Formats: sequence, C-alpha cells, structure tokens
Amino acid sequence: MMQARVVSNEVPAESADAVASPLDSVNSLARFAASSDANLTGDLFGSALGSGGKSIARPKCLLPETVRKGDGVGPIVALDEYCSKLLVVTLGITDVVERTGLSVSVWGSPDQIEWGAKPLVTFRQRQYCGVYSVLLNMATYPEIRYLRVQWNMNLWGRGERIPRFGFEVFLEESGARVSSSAVA
Repeated sequence: MMQARVVSNEVPAESADAVASPLDSVNSLARFAASSDANLTGDLFGSALGSGGKSIARPKCLLPETVRKGDGVGPIVALDEYCSKLLVVTLGITDVVERTGLSVSVWGSPDQIEWGAKPLVTFRQRQYCGVYSVLLNMATYPEIRYLRVQWNMNLWGRGERIPRFGFEVFLEESGARVSSSAVA
C-alpha cells in the first residue's frame, strides 16, 4: 500500500521575504511531479547522475503557474541544454471554470522570429484539473533553439461565463524522474 504525504501550503516565515533566484523558476507542480521523497528531490535538483554518469538538468519552466482568462502566448524560453534531447513536457492545471476547455501547444523557433506552420507538440483539449505529460523528441528538430507556449480557451453551453484556467507548463529531460536507486 502506498503512503500519502501531506504537504503544507504555508510559507515558512524565514522564506516569506526571500528574493527569487533563477533556480526558483521551477514551479509547485514541477517540484511535486519530480519528487517522491526528500532525498529523491535533493538528488534530482542537486547532483543527480543519469545513466553513464551524465548530469540530469533541472526542470525548465515554459509558462509559470498563474490564472489566465482567454487565449494567449507565453514568453520565449531558450532551450539551452535541452537541445536535441528527448523531453517530457508537462501541463499542470490547477483551476478551471465548468464547461470550458483548454488547448495548449508548444511552438519552436531557431531565431525567435519564425515559429513555423504547426506546433512541435499539442496537448489534447482538457476540461479538468490534473497533471498531463507528453514526449517531445528535440532530436527531430535540431535547428530549434527556442520554445514558447500558446493556449486557447473555449466554452460551451448557456451563460455568460468567461473561460478561466490556472495552469503551468514545464519540461524536463526524459528519465529525470528516475533515481539510480529506483533502477534494479
């Protein structure tokens, strides 16, 4: 039987006034999805070694968690160490309005100007909170150096609701969640 762990929503007093660093760009769902216990989290975000002794990169935030109303396009994010690798792109939905749908796609560019005719990956439309992941093989797109997220919201049925979703998108190298102690 699997044991559930309760995580507090409260911010410790000593960290309430802390200034965010570039390493803090990993959001709550990214930390949750990548961890199973304190030691694994430390290994993954510290000095984790993948197969062959290679260092595993930290999850990269493509779109920070926030509540959005309507369609939009996220910031341009440099791929850096993720170029030409097999990636897991994760969509975390934390807030929804009933009878609304969210479609999210990830677009790539070699130069931050041309974004192509179609997205690199598209999540099928979602209506519920949850964590959804898809694979993205960047080896098939060697020219791509930048990514950005685009989303569309729709609603159906009667009423004058405004589509609203709380969500975030992040990516990590495939296999980053596997600990060397978990491999038999």
